[in-house]
Amino acid sequence: MITVALIGFPLLLTLALFLLRGERLLKWTALLGSLLEFGWAIFAWINYEHYCKCSLRVKIDWLESLGISLQLGMDGISILLVILTAFLIPLIILSSWNQSYTKPSAFYGLILLMEMAFMGVFTAFDGILFYIFWEMALIPAWFLCAVWGGYDRIRITFKFFIYTFVGSLFMLGALIYLYYKTPIPHSFDFRWLYAATLTSTEQLWIFIALFLAFAIKIPIFPFHTWQPDTYTTAPAQGTMLLSGIMLKMGIYGVIRWLIPITPDAVADYGPAVMILAITGIVYASLIAFRQDDMKRLVAYNSIAHVGLIAAGLFTLSKQAYDGAVIQMLSHGVNSVGLFALIGMIERRTGTRSIASLGGLARQAPWLAIFFMIILLGSISLPLTNGFVGEFLLLIGLFNYSIAFSAVAGLTIIFGAGYMLWMYQRVMLGESPPEGYPAAEAARLHGRTNRSPIPADLTLTEALVLIPIVIMIFWIGIAPGLFYP
Repeated sequence: MITVALIGFPLLLTLALFLLRGERLLKWTALLGSLLEFGWAIFAWINYEHYCKCSLRVKIDWLESLGISLQLGMDGISILLVILTAFLIPLIILSSWNQSYTKPSAFYGLILLMEMAFMGVFTAFDGILFYIFWEMALIPAWFLCAVWGGYDRIRITFKFFIYTFVGSLFMLGALIYLYYKTPIPHSFDFRWLYAATLTSTEQLWIFIALFLAFAIKIPIFPFHTWQPDTYTTAPAQGTMLLSGIMLKMGIYGVIRWLIPITPDAVADYGPAVMILAITGIVYASLIAFRQDDMKRLVAYNSIAHVGLIAAGLFTLSKQAYDGAVIQMLSHGVNSVGLFALIGMIERRTGTRSIASLGGLARQAPWLAIFFMIILLGSISLPLTNGFVGEFLLLIGLFNYSIAFSAVAGLTIIFGAGYMLWMYQRVMLGESPPEGYPAAEAARLHGRTNRSPIPADLTLTEALVLIPIVIMIFWIGIAPGLFYP
């Protein structure tokens, strides 16, 4: 019942938060609850590695006549994503510690409700259960962005909702069709769905339907247009949830469902997907050079990096598969770190405009140091987490196609260019005028600042960034622990 508890505890905690009053009490309850969830995830990992792996699986009959069961479990990739989710949620909550949000019970409750849905997505071994958790993750994400987001948030979050919801409907249709192609008695059990007998034409249509759902969530070019706007307008914690965890749902879906269910279609049409993914790498990188908003620049950087993951996966090689899994973890850690840092800078200066910033390293040297370390992980410096995954992905692409590998490798070159350019302008350039007002940024994001913000890192901000830096070097120096 370890897996059930990983889903049930955040749900109970969400209900408790909606009943509690007092912002300080809400913050402490959310933080301590998320830390307990992380401890339970570590216990599950230890149990998985050293004891009977079957103890992490549970199957409870639900709608038995329809072949639907509450079937949960974890394997090598699931457990890693569960650990990633449980590791990042406390840091995301802690990143809001020095901020005051309207409706705090709803704000922290929605974060933990998303954690519950993420846990369900990564542990569901039943097709319909996977779909239910997939959709459940969308609802709190929409509310977080729509209620606490920035300028034009309603239009942007509506676009985000429509994109992802329509993609999910294609996935639901594919799962229902697969159900009727499974052996009698029909079942949504993932092993039965894998065993569905499909013609080449049926595989193609199932491939298209599942691919649309996962490509929108990742996102892969040209299904990415919702992402930069949503990342930019969402509150910092919402952006961290979307980039650090939610997009991993799409990559996980490719590994768990798309490739095993439609292997022939993947082999036939995988090159087309790789071309789209590699096009997205170049496109997003070139667009990133033109950005002035730091959040938007990092959003395009994210599209480029996940494009490399997607391209590597469709080579169907062992090196690229291992690289994709490690890069999922690394991207989650790095993107949360970068968006947390951007939020810290915005709170101090009232802006995310690169052109309006400069010389912050003189005022906040520790902030500059942490920014540089996390940035180096993002641009794949050797001995950091970004290097390991992208190196394996590029090896897989090289063995598949030298041309694909050469173009995809531009991720690292372009990424180093625009990320270091951003750092130089923001941290090392000329200092802007004194007395930045943070009030306007606070108003746009539905919060107020209780007191003046120190120039350099506060204790709680350091507690957010230190675990991220530890993971950057841990994965980069000793990645063997993180192979599925």
